[in-house]
Amino acid sequence: MTARLSTHRFTRLVATLAVGAALTTGAATQTKVVAPSNKYSPADDVKLGREAAAQVKKELPMLNDERVDDWVEDVGARLAQAIPPEFQHREFEYTFDVVNQSDINAFALPGGPMFLNRGMIEKSKTEGEVAGVMAHELAHVALRHGTAQATKGEKFQIGAIAGQILGAVVGGTAGSIIAQGSNFGLSTYFLKYSREYESQADILGAQMLARAGYNPIEMANMFKTLESEGGSSGPQFLSDHPNPANRYQAIVNEAKTLRINGNYASGQFQNVQARLKNAGRSYTAQEIAEGRARSNPSNGSVGTAGRTASVRVEPPASSLRTYKPTRFLQVSVPANWAQSGGNSSVTYAPQGAFYDTQGGTAFTHGVEFGVAQGGSGNLQRDTQSLLNRFAQSNPELRLQGNAGRVDINGRQGLVTQLSNRSEATGQQEYIQLTTTYLRDGSVLYMIGVAPQNEANTYNSAFNRVRQTLRLAD
Repeated sequence: MTARLSTHRFTRLVATLAVGAALTTGAATQTKVVAPSNKYSPADDVKLGREAAAQVKKELPMLNDERVDDWVEDVGARLAQAIPPEFQHREFEYTFDVVNQSDINAFALPGGPMFLNRGMIEKSKTEGEVAGVMAHELAHVALRHGTAQATKGEKFQIGAIAGQILGAVVGGTAGSIIAQGSNFGLSTYFLKYSREYESQADILGAQMLARAGYNPIEMANMFKTLESEGGSSGPQFLSDHPNPANRYQAIVNEAKTLRINGNYASGQFQNVQARLKNAGRSYTAQEIAEGRARSNPSNGSVGTAGRTASVRVEPPASSLRTYKPTRFLQVSVPANWAQSGGNSSVTYAPQGAFYDTQGGTAFTHGVEFGVAQGGSGNLQRDTQSLLNRFAQSNPELRLQGNAGRVDINGRQGLVTQLSNRSEATGQQEYIQLTTTYLRDGSVLYMIGVAPQNEANTYNSAFNRVRQTLRLAD
């Protein structure tokens, strides 16, 4: 089983969103932005965003191309680092996913989840234009515009959010098909902003672009590109983001007050666009609304059917080394295992266990930690949901008996034994999945992987690692 097990992007584990000292703007005359009043807590934003993001990933067709997703995440993480300290919220978890939809759109949910349509990337002329849209969306999140707008109306009902948000995302007639029957216009609060909030997101987004090393003019150029698309109706993005007066000129004027921190570009934009041209078809809003769209299987790795090989690594050391990959997780692993990753997941494995795939790196021996959406309040049910997602990209994944209950740092947990065929060796591998709830209702998982003929040795090692888990969320 590879290090990229599911078809969705997991919440980032490592807090990498602190503002770097080098990301500074130098102009004292830049516009001061003040977040609007808000009766909801940042925790409300996070809960709402997680609920909605889980439904978005279930209902919208995800592109699931690791190289494209990694590029979007890199750009997004750089922009998130550039959010001014006064608008940083430690509870927020910024994640970035690409929807396999041809319509030009992008949206971010309260608390940090962001989704970009494939069509947005394909229609952009430069990486800076994509970054401009992302900075604008991140500004809405950082300023908490969704719940600020809800503050003006009645209290939102999280349980009623799915159809309304998806209707707003898809837009038009197709959107109304998705949202029909909903009794509360949540999309009015969380995805369709006032012109006042649009102006704030333009200004703060421009400032973030400069801090991140992008030219803020790129944002203004992207809005011109959007306005030129789609004839009189324009793309869905503009219907959700009404045009403030003199938008282009206001961004240009703000750009004149800012000092750009270098001249950053990842150098991957043209490669990403070329990859999208060969990524098969994308779906229209109408096709999505009518249920005719499906997420692509994860292509983070290349299958190795028919390949047989052995991977030899040192057995797990008897001594342990302690790591704290996040503020809430501490774990001890065999001393000869090294840490890898730290964005969507973190892995501990011995030297020689890692191997390259087209989408990145996977491993044959070791453990991986990650966080997945919960929501049901029933750990067995949420664990099964997690396994169902894993199976989408691991068709030979099989259960080996019933899950057993265990104690994980004073919390109820489940241990599930599985088998799979390793893409590295073509041989059977043993898998141990451990799950437990975090305080916010999300699921912390630990996946142990080893060749089947080494199952006894590594089962003992996985159990030792599990017993050292310390949670402080």
